[in-house]
Amino acid sequence: MPRNRVTLAVALALVATPLLSACGGSSSAADAKVVTVYSADGLQGENGDGWYDQVFKDFEKQTGVKVRYVEGGSGEMVQRAVREKSNPQADVLVTLPPFIQQADGRGLLQKYAPQGSDQVGGADKAADGTWTSVVNNYFGFVYSKKELKRAPKTWDELLDGTYRNKLQYSTPGVAGDGTAVLVKAVHDFGGKAPALAYLKKLQANNVGPSASTGKLAPKVDKGELLVANGDVQMNYAQSKTMPNLGIWFPAGKDGKATTFALPYAAGLVTEAPHTENGRKLLDFMLARKQQQEVSAIGGGFSARSDVKADDANAVALARLMDGVDVFTPDWNDIEKNLTAYVEDWKNATGS
Repeated sequence: MPRNRVTLAVALALVATPLLSACGGSSSAADAKVVTVYSADGLQGENGDGWYDQVFKDFEKQTGVKVRYVEGGSGEMVQRAVREKSNPQADVLVTLPPFIQQADGRGLLQKYAPQGSDQVGGADKAADGTWTSVVNNYFGFVYSKKELKRAPKTWDELLDGTYRNKLQYSTPGVAGDGTAVLVKAVHDFGGKAPALAYLKKLQANNVGPSASTGKLAPKVDKGELLVANGDVQMNYAQSKTMPNLGIWFPAGKDGKATTFALPYAAGLVTEAPHTENGRKLLDFMLARKQQQEVSAIGGGFSARSDVKADDANAVALARLMDGVDVFTPDWNDIEKNLTAYVEDWKNATGS
């Protein structure tokens, strides 16, 4: 089950932690066998049973390089890397779109094509070689199978009084999955204006802002919330210990369920303190064995087109996605106008 997202306050507090203070611009001999990863949450298990847990354990055993791991919201991790730009602390940055594009645009990533990245689709990696997806994933919502007889089907159903103070989604601009709510609404409603008009109405039922998407699923499982946003990989993994979670996709205007790819994308940090170790870890993440384990251990989808998983999780995930229309957002436009999108959302919802 994925670990809950670190709050912004905690992420800010971590800037001063001794754990990472030694891995700045010039590394000592004692510090040379480390690699520091800043990542969006969802791939590390609360009980040591996540994809990251296995990958990091195997990587350390094979290379002798210790992985130092810091997680938070995608936006939080990028902002932290921006603050540290003059003295980078991280070697590898992993975020959801559009934050990986944002990191690239701010010069936080250097070019490196990991071994195996030639098997990653063009839409799932940067054209200039600054980042590549390591785990594919899709945006989605969860509902309480304990409290609801069936999953909702449309956005409009969520406006019903049944969901008053029983619905919550993470904050756009802070959480990757929260930003995804806005992206999907703009697509499904046919533009930003109608999407914001809908989200303004939805605010009557919304519990309020949340920096963490991962914290919402336990509330749905307990029945404290009826519906929340999430993503397929994280929620599917959580459902192993949260049996009341059901995954669903709100339908667009034509009544057909829609979603879009929301991959975990990784890049090598510019002037990383341990660049060579960062390269090794990126190569390791994309190796066939680790990619084969993405579904079996992590509940996600392999980033490599030549890896065909057939484990029980892979079969269940394929069944879940069957019949769902997958669209491709204009990530470059979203990254370029993200601040304006978020400000417009704040104005519309009063958040």
